[in-house]
Amino acid sequence: MNAAGAFVAGLLAGLTIAIPVGAIAVLLITEGLRNGHRAAVAGAFGIATVDLVYSTVAMAAGGIVTSVMSGHEKPVQLVAAAVLLAVGVNGIVRAARTSPLVEPGPLPRAAGATYLKFVGLTAANPATALYFVALAATLGPRVSGAGAATAFVIGVFLGSVSWQLVLALGSATLGPRLSPGVRRLTSFLGFGLVTAMAVALAVGVLARG
Repeated sequence: MNAAGAFVAGLLAGLTIAIPVGAIAVLLITEGLRNGHRAAVAGAFGIATVDLVYSTVAMAAGGIVTSVMSGHEKPVQLVAAAVLLAVGVNGIVRAARTSPLVEPGPLPRAAGATYLKFVGLTAANPATALYFVALAATLGPRVSGAGAATAFVIGVFLGSVSWQLVLALGSATLGPRLSPGVRRLTSFLGFGLVTAMAVALAVGVLARG
């Protein structure tokens, strides 16, 4: 596979991991609704950064990553479920403490802190890690040479960040147009969905034994 083909493959891989709505996407949308454009964009780049790092590792050491991850999926998934559960419950509690009669406005938060938060959450998300492990096992041998590998990971980053920015900018633009009560409800729904996903992940892992 030449560099152009590898770039297109990376672009599609980045979109494939980004477009399905999971817990991280829900958190990014909630971030935009609550905290505005700057925080949401920082979160979008945080998510895409992890996709870039994971795809780079997949291309550089796919076989090693696959062997290391083999047999350790269960604890990784349980830790991720615990992290998402903590984030979801904390968000629900914070939303419950917000008065629906007072417009809170975007919460002041440094973009760097939001970026690091989403880097950590995405890195702990087993779906992202397992996706790139599988990608390394299947696509890695076809992407040969430093030029093609570089084009691939650039494509992954651009595919991922383009979709994350759609979610970030869309939710941040919509947020100020919502009433305080609706914004509070969206927080409940968003963090409630994340909590439900965390519980479902943990139950599914434990049920497999």
